[in-house]
Amino acid sequence: MVLPTAWKERLGELDSRVELKTATQSTVVGEICGPVQIQIEGFRPIYNEVLFLVPTRARQRNACGYIVLEQAQIAVDMVGHRLIYE
Repeated sequence: MVLPTAWKERLGELDSRVELKTATQSTVVGEICGPVQIQIEGFRPIYNEVLFLVPTRARQRNACGYIVLEQAQIAVDMVGHRLIYE
């Protein structure tokens, strides 16, 4: 799960800094915090790590990846544009 660095004070201590390659092959630095409780409204909470990135573009968004969705037993309904319990 990727969140903006402005949110990291809410979650406590950072575990480590990591270098990551983006889809455009540029390198960015992120900070990992965890495990933290992650709960998507209406679904059960899970515990996982969170990656904090400094936004590089004004339109950069938070990202919830496949592993978080799978751990919370959530599936994406592409036709109905919604999350459903598996």
